[in-house]
Amino acid sequence: MTDIAARPLKIAYSPCPNDTFVFHAWAHGLVPGAPELDVTFADIDITNGMAERGEFDLLKVSYAVLPYVLDEYALLPCGGALGRGCGPLVLTREPDVDLTGKTVAVPSEKSTAYLLFRLWAADTLKDGGVGEIVVLPFHEIMPAVRDGRVDAGLVIHEARFTYQNYGLHCLADMGVHWERTTGLPIPLGAIIAKRSLGEETLKSLADAARTSVRMAWDDPEASRAYVLEHAQEMDPAVADQHIGLYVNEFTADLGEDGHAAIRGLLTRAAAEGLVPPLGRDALDLI
Repeated sequence: MTDIAARPLKIAYSPCPNDTFVFHAWAHGLVPGAPELDVTFADIDITNGMAERGEFDLLKVSYAVLPYVLDEYALLPCGGALGRGCGPLVLTREPDVDLTGKTVAVPSEKSTAYLLFRLWAADTLKDGGVGEIVVLPFHEIMPAVRDGRVDAGLVIHEARFTYQNYGLHCLADMGVHWERTTGLPIPLGAIIAKRSLGEETLKSLADAARTSVRMAWDDPEASRAYVLEHAQEMDPAVADQHIGLYVNEFTADLGEDGHAAIRGLLTRAAAEGLVPPLGRDALDLI
């Protein structure tokens, strides 16, 4: 087993308020007995690529990337993002646009948002088909839709609170479609850790993540400066809404419903040919 006490663990997660809120205590050495963290901030498309290359010890990634990385990484049962009423949105300049054959900007083609979008499109659009898919950094998607450079944009996170500021319309909520068709919570982001760290270490990392979440809930003000420092000039009220929506009981523990949501998403996506099929034990939790 790797001696994690000999060095800080390299972790990458996004600068979004839910991640900085969740990891504040651990990243600042406040979780008793937890290993030191060497933190890198990166958007989800970047962390997905890091996972595929096996570059970090721990990563926040899209659930959509799990079928590509579970040989090397294990899914931790806490610290991630699932929920209800928190799905990605498809935004357009005009209401009631038919997206068949249209150009859509997405944050990543290996994002959970993209899988949910493709499943929605298969059920909703004529022939299940949009036109060109364009990958853009998250913060560039709404301006691209507003300026007419793309016909629609798939957005995540705080955009559900701010898209009206760009004069945009919500064409469809991917989470509403997912919950209506499955009854399950919406799986968004996962915390994974290298299997080479060893089973006991992985369990201790899960404990550290869970403790960090609970410490954040116990004293929300402790993380506020850290959250706002990395929130890309986000209004503090929006940051609070973001945390309230994406940090919930599933962040502390996936539980049966969370695990069923992940398996359900990846099984349906595999059936549509969007991801490789999962192995029998691929999603076993530590």
